[in-house]
Amino acid sequence: MQVQQFGSGDHITVQIATHRYARAGGQTALTISMQQVEDGVSIQIGQQSWLGVAASLGITALAAFHNPISLLQRLDHIAQDLEYVQLTDEVWRVIQETSKRMGLTYQLSNTLRKLVCPYCSVANPVGEPNCIACGAPLGLQQPTTCSRCGFAVRAGASYCPNCGNRITAG
Repeated sequence: MQVQQFGSGDHITVQIATHRYARAGGQTALTISMQQVEDGVSIQIGQQSWLGVAASLGITALAAFHNPISLLQRLDHIAQDLEYVQLTDEVWRVIQETSKRMGLTYQLSNTLRKLVCPYCSVANPVGEPNCIACGAPLGLQQPTTCSRCGFAVRAGASYCPNCGNRITAG
């Protein structure tokens, strides 16, 4: 595999791809995007490119259909393809282990864990339909999610802090 990094600072993109001159298995690639957001870090993993792995597995299947003994010659290809199929899961495992070692958590940001009543300014838990102090409705203060990436955003936000998508009401 080969790894390339693009960007620096608050936004880094890493691409993991099959080495151009790989001797076994099909071609694949995976992109990981890491961006600092208001209260932490957002990590997105793109859709893995499967065409090369599928082609390699197809060749193996055809070879086995014509001559089952040919599987012995393709064992290294099969093993490499199976490793590529698990690439996304392996990347998430590394991210989770690294986060755990660094003491990071998956908690919602502080700004999304409480709602401030617009009438009496008392903090309320997210999801509370009415203010716990004055009883005013809190429906318009509830956070929403980005329609593109699913990131939780504050009520009234114009743009997603994770992907930059314009947030539309409704």
